[in-house]
Amino acid sequence: MKRLLFTVLLSTLVLSTLEAQRYAYVDTEYILRNLRPYNDAQKELDRLSRQWQKEIEDRYDAIERLYKSYQAEKVLLTAEMRKEREEEILRKEEEARDLQRQRFGVEGDLFSKRQELIQPIQDDIYNAIKEVAQGGGFSVIFDKGNESNILYADPRYDKSDRVLSRLGVSSRDRNGGADGGDDDASMERGRDSGGGGGGGERR
Repeated sequence: MKRLLFTVLLSTLVLSTLEAQRYAYVDTEYILRNLRPYNDAQKELDRLSRQWQKEIEDRYDAIERLYKSYQAEKVLLTAEMRKEREEEILRKEEEARDLQRQRFGVEGDLFSKRQELIQPIQDDIYNAIKEVAQGGGFSVIFDKGNESNILYADPRYDKSDRVLSRLGVSSRDRNGGADGGDDDASMERGRDSGGGGGGGERR
């Protein structure tokens, strides 16, 4: 019975909190589709991807021709010449793999180019969403395109510091010895979490 009363009370508090705050959403997929700089950047990335993929395929085609030539001439070669040709093929295969990693690997050329072209656009979108949120008095903006992502959260509604206080963690512990109070710490953390385009609200 006590557990049921607690659940009802908690649900009432959550509902009253939600009603007191304003929510909205955006569709980032729709926004991106209608942004020419994004479409131009995507076309450039596709062009570079095709160019670099052909560069790699040409390397492997050359290796394949080299291997077939070696197979055809193998019986006419001395042991030393066979070893040299085999080492050359292996070296070129390794070079091709290195180029593939350089172009398409984690933090490779394509990744870096995507960051260079897309990140400024994403920053602009986030700043626009933040301005809309602040101008309209919205506490949270959800992303319809990604279903549950929170793109902006007003740090005033971040209750994490209060929860930590209830758990016995002081502001001095949270801020490396500087007792700045709940509000200052909450605002600072809100700026940190909100500045990267995916700040989430915590209660």
